[in-house]
Amino acid sequence: MKAIFLDRDGVINKYPGDTQYVTNWKEFHFLPGAKRAIAGLHQDKFKIFIISNQAGVNKGVFSEEALEAITGKMLRAVEKSRGKIDGVYYCPHRQEENCACRKPKAGLISAVKKQHPEIDFKKSFFIGDTISDVLVAQAAGCRSILVFSGKEKLSNRKNWLAQPDFVFRDLCEAAKFILAL
Repeated sequence: MKAIFLDRDGVINKYPGDTQYVTNWKEFHFLPGAKRAIAGLHQDKFKIFIISNQAGVNKGVFSEEALEAITGKMLRAVEKSRGKIDGVYYCPHRQEENCACRKPKAGLISAVKKQHPEIDFKKSFFIGDTISDVLVAQAAGCRSILVFSGKEKLSNRKNWLAQPDFVFRDLCEAAKFILAL
């Protein structure tokens, strides 16, 4: 089975800005074409998982209940667009907590591997908007796609700690590429 791993903020929804968080549904804005891209990948038989750091929970910026409410509404909106997200894995920890699940560490991917041993990581992609996402993809053994719809910019390439396998403007372009393979 093949899978797509997606970061959330800056890939699916509008990046809130450095040190900012999406704290409620009113602040969650799907990026253009994101729901359509997820639907296309789902219909092409990819399992789709969200892998996202959400340190705002442990920083006290928003509650775990608020995160669950945002997630529930996001999942329903994706389903209305004929897409499906098969699992959502969040790390609520702050960087200084040094947990195993905070990207760029691969703890969340390890959790997916345990629950879905049928996934072929060599046929899978991780799509994110930061180099942390690229590092997680490399640790998981899947192909990395960096999109420029969120935090990272192509102009910063000389400072990247890792090079992605592919780069695209956004999730829409990345999905078109994957679906054409």
